[in-house]
Amino acid sequence: MKVRLAKTAGFCMGVRRAMEIVLAEANKKKGPLFTFGPLIHNNQVLDLLSSKGVIPVENLDGLQTGTIVIRAHGIPPQRRQAIKDTGLTVIDATCPKVAQVHSIIHYHTKKGYTALIVGDKDHAEVVGLKGHSKGPVYVIQEVKDVDALPHLDKAFVVAQTTQDEQNYHKVVYTLKERFPDILVFNTICDATHQRQKEVRSFKGQVDALIVVGGYHSGNTQRLAQVAKKAGIPAFHVETEKDLDKKKLFGMQLVGVTAGASTPNWMIKNVVKEIETMRGRKESPFARWIRRIFRFLVVSNLLVASGAFCFSYAASVLSERGSSLMFPFLAFLYIYAMHVLNHFLDRGASAYNDPERSSFLIKNRRTLIISGIAAIATALALSCTISLTTFVALSGISFFGIIYSLPLIPEKIQHIYPYSKIKDIPGSRSLSESLAWVAVITILPLFKIDSIVWPAVIISTLVVFLMSYTRSALFDIFQAQGDMIVGTETLPITMGERRTLVLLKSVLLTTALVLAGGPIIGLVRPFSFVILLPLLTLSFCLLAYEKRWLYPGINFEALVEGNFFLAGFLAVSWQAV
Repeated sequence: MKVRLAKTAGFCMGVRRAMEIVLAEANKKKGPLFTFGPLIHNNQVLDLLSSKGVIPVENLDGLQTGTIVIRAHGIPPQRRQAIKDTGLTVIDATCPKVAQVHSIIHYHTKKGYTALIVGDKDHAEVVGLKGHSKGPVYVIQEVKDVDALPHLDKAFVVAQTTQDEQNYHKVVYTLKERFPDILVFNTICDATHQRQKEVRSFKGQVDALIVVGGYHSGNTQRLAQVAKKAGIPAFHVETEKDLDKKKLFGMQLVGVTAGASTPNWMIKNVVKEIETMRGRKESPFARWIRRIFRFLVVSNLLVASGAFCFSYAASVLSERGSSLMFPFLAFLYIYAMHVLNHFLDRGASAYNDPERSSFLIKNRRTLIISGIAAIATALALSCTISLTTFVALSGISFFGIIYSLPLIPEKIQHIYPYSKIKDIPGSRSLSESLAWVAVITILPLFKIDSIVWPAVIISTLVVFLMSYTRSALFDIFQAQGDMIVGTETLPITMGERRTLVLLKSVLLTTALVLAGGPIIGLVRPFSFVILLPLLTLSFCLLAYEKRWLYPGINFEALVEGNFFLAGFLAVSWQAV
């Protein structure tokens, strides 16, 4: 069955910020860590935080030491003062959008205006909003509640940031009829507006819409309500286990969106489950092809094949002949390292890529054997080339394996911040790209009699920069899971926006190298040809930034496809 995933599905800015704050603090492991009330409305996330020692509290009695985080919904000022009086270290994770509404209420009620809040009266955010009023405050849920309001000379209206926008406008229209001079502040956040707008756009495009999120999450409930009001068959589920397969049976295209407090791994699990169902017009052959495609991706055969193709392109670019031996060694090495490093350090994979994680666990023995066989075959083949090639590949393999292994004894690991190479901030992208350079461009040099150094240097730079972009882009996709387990990848260290800027700079540098090399006579014109896969790789970056495509198996295959394209162009160039 086909799935259309909403671009706006998943964490909003405020929730993501709150999660990052709490996880960063939890990973420091510096004493008790509390949140005042549940951080967000999602049971699975709360269970995860609990497993990391984060304790939600409603009562401050007995709390004297530790750190407490104010949740994204915000709290009344009186509560904030009570928390400060306990002596706990206070970290404020209130959503900035919610904090703006606090300021509006505080400012205008101080000037004698009466606050009207359109929202759910018992919602944590609304409770916090009411607390910032210096005078009377009334909560309105529907148009009919307007009649119950007393006469007000000076009034203003705000909205709970996750309110149904259409409902808010109807209430405001009715308020204006009764209070012509009322001040109106549309405080529904942009993320809520875009999410609800996208849900309505699914009308006529999908057979049904699945809304993923906590059953007690107000914004998730509203998404389902918005869909139903728009005439779209909608199903609110918390996890993939809640899908009603009987009702979905026979559908062709199903839309999926998610509430602002739903993490990526839960969305991916639901999407994966729907995609395993047979669509109305899906033929057995198409279903078989789709399964093969997914197998190639999750088994790491696709990335290894991409390395094979890219290695061949690099051999043509560096003017060292077109033997298939070294591309095959690259295939075996990349496959082995991806498989073995997963089992050496499973870490964030369950959150970053649940489908691949499930596949690897299910086929653990077979994959470990195949990974060991791949590296053993690579070493055996390198022996047939030369002793120096064997020694070099052995060294590269050694460093590839120890990347995920602790290098400091467990008894003294607490003294050092980094016990593994992978623990060093930003090391994953750099280590992967250096490994690609080592096996694709440096390893073959031990066998070549006549080295064209300018071409080799250009080739090495291109392999490093393109593989670095690939790895860092995947790090962006996997930021949520890495944050959970405390892995400080480039996007976590620098932030997503700065990482994207860096990658654009890397792509531009690569383009200048490829275009400038032939112009000044350092490399053959084939360098111009490699600009095409560089352009398509740039498109992948843009597609993520603009949310044209959602990270997942298809997007991963699209990124790897750039390296297949480089290999295809190299074969075509050689044929000509």
